[in-house]
Amino acid sequence: MNPEIKKYGALFMGGLLAGIVVMQAGQAVFSKRDGSGVNAETKGEKKIKYWTCSMHPQIKMPEKGLCPICGMDLIPVYEGDEDDVGGQDKVSLTLNETARRLAEVETAEVVYKEAVHEVRLVGKVDYDETRLAYISAWIDGRIDRLYVDFTGIKVRKGDHLIKLYSPELLAAQEEYLQAIRNLKESRDTGLGVMRQTAEATLKSAREKLRLYGIDEQQVRELERRGKPREHMIIRSPVSGTVIHKKGFEGMYVKTGDRIYTIADLSRVWLFLEAYERDIPWLHYGQSVVIEAESFPGRVFRGKIAFIEPFVNEKTRTIKLRVNIDNPDEQLKPGMFVRAIIKSVVGEGGRIYEANLAGKWICPMHPDVVKDRPGTCDLCGMSLIETSKFGFINDPSLKTKVLVVPKTAVLITGKRAVVYVENPDDKSGVHRYEGREVVLGPTAGDNYIVLAGLKPGERVVVKGNFKIDSDLQIQAKPSMMNPKDYYTKGNETFSDAKADVQDVGVLNKALAVYLRLTKALAQDDERAALAAYQDFRREVAATLDREGWSDATAGLGSEVNRLAQVLTNDTRDIKGLRRRLREVSTILKGILTEYPYKPEEGSLFLNFCPMALGKGGYWLQDEEELKNPYYGNKMLGCGETKKGWTAP
Repeated sequence: MNPEIKKYGALFMGGLLAGIVVMQAGQAVFSKRDGSGVNAETKGEKKIKYWTCSMHPQIKMPEKGLCPICGMDLIPVYEGDEDDVGGQDKVSLTLNETARRLAEVETAEVVYKEAVHEVRLVGKVDYDETRLAYISAWIDGRIDRLYVDFTGIKVRKGDHLIKLYSPELLAAQEEYLQAIRNLKESRDTGLGVMRQTAEATLKSAREKLRLYGIDEQQVRELERRGKPREHMIIRSPVSGTVIHKKGFEGMYVKTGDRIYTIADLSRVWLFLEAYERDIPWLHYGQSVVIEAESFPGRVFRGKIAFIEPFVNEKTRTIKLRVNIDNPDEQLKPGMFVRAIIKSVVGEGGRIYEANLAGKWICPMHPDVVKDRPGTCDLCGMSLIETSKFGFINDPSLKTKVLVVPKTAVLITGKRAVVYVENPDDKSGVHRYEGREVVLGPTAGDNYIVLAGLKPGERVVVKGNFKIDSDLQIQAKPSMMNPKDYYTKGNETFSDAKADVQDVGVLNKALAVYLRLTKALAQDDERAALAAYQDFRREVAATLDREGWSDATAGLGSEVNRLAQVLTNDTRDIKGLRRRLREVSTILKGILTEYPYKPEEGSLFLNFCPMALGKGGYWLQDEEELKNPYYGNKMLGCGETKKGWTAP
């Protein structure tokens, strides 16, 4: 559709909705009139609330004058004349069923569900660098024959590679045979010293042959024959495919010259490049499904073995490597394939993968996964908990998070807004209230909601732009205009009442929080666990108990975010201390952003730069420092950053 047509179409629908709302307002006023036809509530003289422009209703002046945009005379707006229906506040829009159908408004319920995000990437197959073998000359000589004389041929361990003539190798064989004869002669003399010397000489000569690349079978054949060979056969030490050949018949080689490169293709690497937005969904050890055009219907599987720690500044992508078992060698190096990485988001934003939940994994070999701590069977490194790589540690935890459809969210760049429907079953009208939300990453067709919504609420998924445009036309708070204001000259005045948000609603929860910090400072694990559970219940009760209005929506979002953090289960004192840092960071933001006064006594905000390796805040009601992160080990570590005292 033409963008201009779409733009004016939205404005037309917004105007239509405004007209419908005004009609509803008129009906509401008419219903309040007495028998004389005079509004019973407004018989006295009306008071002017502000002055506005009929062409630019967003202009709200405290005094009579001219519109600063078009120069037209401002008109008065009286108290009680606004298009509020049923006494609703001016940050929402109310529609009856007819208006709702005309606007084609559709809603969806906010629910907890399994959020699955699918990352699709394209990559290139390459050799496994750990399975490359170089066949080099172990001694100076001349290649008189190449048994493997072209690249691409497959060889097995022990197969003939080259026939080499080397004077040094010939002398080494003669030296070994002479050492055997000397040992036999020393046994006939019966002298122990001569026998020991002959044995040492034989051992040294045998070791020299080994270092020249002569295997045990060739040594035994030399002993049986009793005379040296002019040429020696060099065999392959590994199985694989010859991918490079640098030797030719008749060529002289020196020690260390590379003749062949052999690759084991039973396992290959896949290199992928992911965009920055996909980084939260990619973790070491994660399963990957691979499909290739050459083998339709065939599925290959691998695991992420390496993620680069930096982003390519030119392509804005991050490279990752996947290990793939390739027993049939169907995947060829250089082949382009498609990769699919499915991530199931669990509680706390961690990835849930059944095969890795609660396991231990090798940091070098992602295929080595065990049920308990230990060492890697391949490299001997200590295994690491999979939770360190972003996976859920407890397989029994729920894998559901709060989600909302993408179409429900209006994003301005700084803020994300949804419109929540509040139907009135008695009057049959629907009230749509704009609400700012905190979003996590996208998961398929949904956004993960971190704060701002509750399960069971209904949000507008179709028609939200029409609702928002109508609010903009009426100069009400909207997606682009979050707060009510009026303009005087070049100054902007905010409605102070909209900013009043009292943190006193958290007083009960804060009291339980202080029990938690005291128990951790005393290293009392049992009391700390009990306090944590009580604190979690109290925060949840605060969300249910308080009716968050538009004036307190910001504080409500923060409390909701606090409740989301507390959904993570914690079963030991170490986990409690990690969770305390997250909780305290949110509380610090609440107490420093919104007005707060303790009911009694004082409250202190403290900071320990050493806590958990990154530093951590905590609150306490005593002036003397009692560090909950270290307990009795370093009880006084930290400093006081801020304090609040009861009036």
